[in-house]
Amino acid sequence: MNTTHPAATVAGWIDADVRGDGSTEIRDAAPLDKATDTDLAYAGEKTTPSALSASQAAAVVVPKSLAEQVEATDTPVLLVVEEDPQTAFLACLERIRPRRQRRAVGVSPQAFVSDSAVIGVGTNVHPTAHVMEDVVVGENCEIMPGAYVGPGCRIGDDVVVHPYAVLYENVVVGDRVTIHATAVVGADGFGYRLEQGRHVRLPHHGGVRIENDAEIGASTTIDRGMIADTVVGEGTKLDNLVMVAHNCELGKHNVIVGQVGFAGSVTTGDYVVCAGHVGVADHVHLGTGCVLGSKAGVNKDVPSGETWIGVPAQPVQEAMRIVMASKKIPEMRKQIRTLEKRLDAQEATGDTGAAAA
Repeated sequence: MNTTHPAATVAGWIDADVRGDGSTEIRDAAPLDKATDTDLAYAGEKTTPSALSASQAAAVVVPKSLAEQVEATDTPVLLVVEEDPQTAFLACLERIRPRRQRRAVGVSPQAFVSDSAVIGVGTNVHPTAHVMEDVVVGENCEIMPGAYVGPGCRIGDDVVVHPYAVLYENVVVGDRVTIHATAVVGADGFGYRLEQGRHVRLPHHGGVRIENDAEIGASTTIDRGMIADTVVGEGTKLDNLVMVAHNCELGKHNVIVGQVGFAGSVTTGDYVVCAGHVGVADHVHLGTGCVLGSKAGVNKDVPSGETWIGVPAQPVQEAMRIVMASKKIPEMRKQIRTLEKRLDAQEATGDTGAAAA
């Protein structure tokens, strides 16, 4: 990061007002509490004036409401914006740390591409990637080194398949999808039938369909359906190490955090959020807009819009009441022991009737 930018220039990128020395040089960016005297940071609505004043940043993107609470002499240079400071900061970050330009590699001679595959204009197939027979890849895609695209797959435009991701046969991927490294899409589901004392694998003739603008995290696995397709809906984001079993149908714009596991035939509405380590039993439906807290164990349908936590998962209000009641258990045990001693003493003196009266 050798290029420096005056604070006034950075302010011009985001239409911000400058409070302080506009000639202050900015070289890089950092979080507010870790920034040094050459870094740009940002502060949100919830940032305290004291945290802003304590920052060593060269300049800070701030909302107008926060700027009005501090004296300019007590803070770094302030770049004051009317709208969300995080959005403005990220726009600056794109300039301060520009992304590497996409190179036109084309189809590498070191890649294997079947003669029957169709590769769109502007798509790069990198060395050691494999694109098998009857595959169709859209325009401006990246098939990275070591990636495997199995027979009959259909990939839309502007898709990135990162290194060593595996797409089994007949996987369908929409436009602007990202599939991160070592993800496995389209393996057979975990389905068996017991025949004469042996587990016999059920054939899986369905596929996987990933709709537009979805993202599949590193080492995530999505199994193909047995009859119909397993579906990941438009805009849904799967974190790393997520398991989606056969026949699941995930709605649009879900956010599924790391180590979540969906058993077979789980369905979801739109805008569902599952925090880390959630487990969902087979054939359960998660309603639109519901939220599942970390490590929730879900064994029945969750209504739309509700937040559930715990094992087994239940509405958050009920779960909290149980937690609060459980904290009283030691006290309740002492009370029970005291009552037992009193009862024993009364029985020993034959005074139980009088006590009852």
